Amino acid sequence: MLELSPLDGAVLIDKPAGPTSHDVVDAIRRGFRIKKVGHCGTLDPNATGLLIIVLGRGTKLSEKLMGNDKVYEGTIKFGVTTDSYDVDGETTETKPIPPLTLEQLNGLAAQFVGDQMQVPPMVSAIKKDGVPLYKLARKGLEVEREPRLVHIFNFRFTSYAEPLGEFRLACTKGTYVRSVAHDLGQKIGCGAHLATLRRTVSGKFDVANAAPLDAVMKMSVAELQKRVIPFLQLAG
Repeated sequence: MLELSPLDGAVLIDKPAGPTSHDVVDAIRRGFRIKKVGHCGTLDPNATGLLIIVLGRGTKLSEKLMGNDKVYEGTIKFGVTTDSYDVDGETTETKPIPPLTLEQLNGLAAQFVGDQMQVPPMVSAIKKDGVPLYKLARKGLEVEREPRLVHIFNFRFTSYAEPLGEFRLACTKGTYVRSVAHDLGQKIGCGAHLATLRRTVSGKFDVANAAPLDAVMKMSVAELQKRVIPFLQLAG
């Protein structure tokens, strides 16, 4: 019989903009003195929202939880292309934005729904010969990236006021939302990049049930235990 502690499981964090996903893991490991801590699906530093943190024996389930479908909300800025495909990158091109309506944007967004081969951005954690692509990108290098099969279930804009469009996107794991933003900008002809991103859903978990990181870091171990989703519940 597997002996489980109250800290074997997962806790849902609402990540703020700024820290990396690893920073969050590190803060929880140090703050609560838990040896094994991991996360299920990286969020870029400027991205916010749902980050599933696995604790103790819960880390054995990280691959299972990482494979879940995701839902994101965010904004895309048109007219400006960046090398990272998001707001953190260097501007590589600026172009005038053609007249666009919400209906036109949604017509274009609909073309992204379904299976597609997506080329990951150079500024990403994917490794080429053991070296993360972002490290090569920092040296000014660009290498060929293998396209990956991803699936977009839904992609719709909820509002548009030039140059920003607000959207909601549901997809499989491994989908780069900033690549979608970049590719949409290329399709329109004016370029675009991801301005903001928030993960709202991962599998059966919703950010509405997550606790802000700063609130979690003020908790006692006993208070944290009350928020832990038990190992057996996760494994089921």
